[in-house]
Amino acid sequence: MATISRLTLSASTDGRGTAVAATSSAGTVIHTGTATAADYHEIWMWASNIHTAAVTLTLEWGGTTAIGDHFKTVIQPNETVLVAPGWTLKGNGTAALIVKAFASTTNVINIVGHYNLIDAA
Repeated sequence: MATISRLTLSASTDGRGTAVAATSSAGTVIHTGTATAADYHEIWMWASNIHTAAVTLTLEWGGTTAIGDHFKTVIQPNETVLVAPGWTLKGNGTAALIVKAFASTTNVINIVGHYNLIDAA
């Protein structure tokens, strides 16, 4: 039977937000997934723009080079938006996939969230 546990993102300290410092690839590490083949990370993330101008945020989902690794959104000033609505990373038995982020302006986007660890074994 599968078990589910709710946990903080790996780059977070005690559930606090992580500032996106990077302005290009490879981005700031937000979460490191699992390498265990029977495990899934269902990831929920919100991004907050504390700047006075709109900022473009790019998520690097499990990689940095393939076109399918990049997801972009423009976040308006003083706005918090859901940027990862339960997207899943699966362990591949070899190496953990990593979620990174970069923004058009440094240290004005904060990312907070959690993941549900689903152990299918």
